[in-house]
Order: sequence, then C-alpha cells, then structure tokens
Amino acid sequence: MTPSWYDVLGVEPTASDEGIRAAWKAAIADLDPTDRRFRAANQAAEVLLDPDRRAAHDAQLAAEETAEEAVAEDAAQPEPGLEPAPAVGVEPAAAPRSRHVPSWLLAVVAVLAAGAVALAVVLAQDLGTNADVVEDAAREAQATAERAIVPVLSFDHRRLEEDRAAARSYLTPAYREEYDKLFDVISQNAPSTETVVTGQVLASGLARTDDDGTRVEVVLFLDRVTERKDYDQPRTSYDQVAVTMVERDGDWLVDGLDTTPLD
Repeated sequence: MTPSWYDVLGVEPTASDEGIRAAWKAAIADLDPTDRRFRAANQAAEVLLDPDRRAAHDAQLAAEETAEEAVAEDAAQPEPGLEPAPAVGVEPAAAPRSRHVPSWLLAVVAVLAAGAVALAVVLAQDLGTNADVVEDAAREAQATAERAIVPVLSFDHRRLEEDRAAARSYLTPAYREEYDKLFDVISQNAPSTETVVTGQVLASGLARTDDDGTRVEVVLFLDRVTERKDYDQPRTSYDQVAVTMVERDGDWLVDGLDTTPLD
C-alpha cells in the first residue's frame, strides 16, 4: 500500500480536522524548518485540512486498496490453464498461452496511470534537495527504465550479439557482468530452439528515490511474448519488474532487476 499523508502525521483516516491540526503541530514542534520531515508534515497538513484535496487523496487510497484486493483474490484463485511464467532462457513445460490480460493487472495499471505511486516518491525524497529537481530526476529515470526494459529482456536468436550490445548500453558496468552471465546461457540455447522474446511495457510507477535523486527504483508491468520453433503459437507471460536506476555522469543506467511472474 502506498504511504499516505495520514501515515506522515500518524493519524487515522477518520481523524477530525482538530486531530490532524494537533498532530501536525506536534510533528513540527521540535523540527528545524530545513528538516525534510518539517516539509513533509506541512504537506500532509495542507492536503488533509483541505476538504477537496483530502477527498481526492482518500479516493486514491481506496483505488489502490481495490487493486491490491484484486491482486490477492486473483492469486488465491488462479485462472485455469495459466501457469507461472518461465524465466528468460529456461524452457517452459507449459501449454500455449492466450494473449489474455488478467483483470487484476488492468486494475493495477489503472492505479499507476492515475499516479497512485507518485506519493511514495514524494515521501521518500522529502527532502534533502529541491523537490522539483528530485522529482524531475525521478521521472527521467522512470522514462529511461521504460525504454531500457524492452531491449534488456528481449532477444532474437538471429541477432543475439546485436541484442546484447543494445541491452548493455543501458546497464552499469557492474550489472553488465551479471547480465552477460545470463545472456551467455541464452546464446547457447536460443539458436537451436529458434527463440524470439519480445516485451511491451503496460505501465510503470515510481517506487522510491534517495534524497538527492541519483538512485531511483521503478516498478514496471509488462508482457513478454515468446516464440519458438516447437510452439504451436506464441506464448505470453506477464511480469512485474523492479528496476534500480542510478545516475552516472548525466545518464540513467540500470543497476539491477528483480522480475516476478504475475500469471
């Protein structure tokens, strides 16, 4: 669940204006105005003491909770005929997949599109440097992650070295070493199976960022279509990918990936 302004002030969503105002005063009483917590507390009070902004915030939290409930329900009752998505380079023992987007994934995409994850960034960054500068950096990292994830997780058996080079251009030197180990395995298997993997980003959101905006975690939701000579038809898997982005000499690079199959 995305952190809320209620969490910042330590009050319940049912708190009255008087309770919110008291919590705000207590939160800033011993803080220097330059302290990032001082600004976060002020932002929380500004939202929660404005009826319209508080209503919008409550609606956002409700939408995210609905999405999380949909995820839990779908996980408890998996759709028949679907099985865990195979890792890249590992031969799946599964029946062909249809190109069906699970309803819970649509709910998650809708929440991200509405900006439900944005508050987590604000709370995580608040604030050792200028807020606008940090947020701009985070958004640039997010955009780069969206561009990078497709070449990093895609390959074609007919042009493996070109695909490797395209992916490595988005990676930090340290992560290139880890990526190369995985790609060496792919290179050994893909030609014989004539494997082609292509990805498409469905949605993305900012998870967290450090105080100076030079390290950002982005969550991406994507589908990956796998074609092989022994498949009757392409198979689609859905993944959540946590991408760690770091700023190096003005460029945003991938410093780590954590992929979780979603179906």
